Formats: sequence, C-alpha cells, structure tokens
Amino acid sequence: QVQLVESGGGLVQSGGSLMLSCAASGRTFSTNAMGWFRQAPGKERELVAVISWSGAYTKYADSVKGRFTISRDNAKNTLYLQMNSLRPEDTAPYYCAASRYGTTALAINEYEYWGQGTQVTVSS
Repeated sequence: QVQLVESGGGLVQSGGSLMLSCAASGRTFSTNAMGWFRQAPGKERELVAVISWSGAYTKYADSVKGRFTISRDNAKNTLYLQMNSLRPEDTAPYYCAASRYGTTALAINEYEYWGQGTQVTVSS
C-alpha cells in the first residue's frame, strides 16, 4: 500500500520557522516529481513548491519565494519543506503529493498520490 505521511506541522509565531517532512512507503518515488500544497479555509488547494525527481529543478509560489525551500532525499524516500519567516497567511494544512511525471508538475491533476496533511498555524 502506497502511503505519504507528513509530519513537522505545528503552532509557531510570526517570523518563526518549521520544517515539514513527507515519508513515502510502499514504493519509491525517486523518478517522480513531488510537491507541497496547502489549502486555507475557503480557498482552493494551491501548489506551494515542486521539485523534480533529481532535485535539479524547483519552483515556488510567488507568496513563498525566498522564504520556503523544498528538498528531497531519494535514498530515504522523503520530501522536505523548510519554512522560514512564517506569516499568519501561511496558516493552512500542508499536503505532500507525488506526481505522475519526473521533471515537473504544476497542476493538481498531475499528482497521483497524496498525504493526509499536517496543520501549520502561524500566530500574529
């Protein structure tokens, strides 16, 4: 059974940092692009960051550029999201996802596997 399990969420003050992890099991995703999404209440799920299978290509939402860093360790089948300078508007559940494609995937329907999410709450 394929599973993506996120961890590392929590409550942090504005300006603080968190590091999210996403551990995959059941199959390897070393040839798949992977991404982090978030969905604030009343809003659509949005792509926060995506990374290619090798880690050579990354892309970020404009709202998190310069603050968030996506990375991966294929040997550990794990995806990461380092979040710095957090703002209250970053509050949302964060989901990791594995794409059908290797290089990049920017649309939600390009993602095949999803985790259950980890809540990030930033207080002002």
